[in-house]
Amino acid sequence: MSDLVARTGRHQQRYEAGCRLVAGCIPYRYRDSHDEFDRKSRKTVEVLMINSQSGPGLLFPKGGWENDETVEEAAIREALEEAGVRGQLKEFLGYYFFRSKTHQDEYSPEGLCKAAMFPLLVTEELQSWPEQSTRQRRWLSIHEAAKQCRHPWMQEALVEGFSKRLADHMLSIEDDSDPIKQNSDGR
Repeated sequence: MSDLVARTGRHQQRYEAGCRLVAGCIPYRYRDSHDEFDRKSRKTVEVLMINSQSGPGLLFPKGGWENDETVEEAAIREALEEAGVRGQLKEFLGYYFFRSKTHQDEYSPEGLCKAAMFPLLVTEELQSWPEQSTRQRRWLSIHEAAKQCRHPWMQEALVEGFSKRLADHMLSIEDDSDPIKQNSDGR
């Protein structure tokens, strides 16, 4: 059982122009792989996804951005609560808009949501975390993750945001470096 507790309720939820504000991340790690053709070791990227509580397919950790935290703190909190991982939050990927049937309320009757997404370089995978009884984690290649992704907007964040950023910085990876560069705020 985890000593950490997931936040519940909507009393601190942020809204903007009729949209519920959401923060999330794409947790990732590097794996050494061996290329049999040129006999070189290469770094491959895996992303961490979690099961959905409301149907088939996999998700990235995300949830409501609350009034007492920054968007970065909300993304880090969601990764810890839902996936049981900690790490280094990297450069903002972008905003992604979607409609939620389960989160319609007086402030967002249409269920409109605006999600701020970030890459999260995983440095620690906890054995115990707040939502472990309802969540299962799964490490996947980017290609496999894109096929398993439950929501089109998350697939877009992975393929158009994360993968493109990764490809732009993959030209020169050194063993101990991270190609998704930190921004000037140290993320």
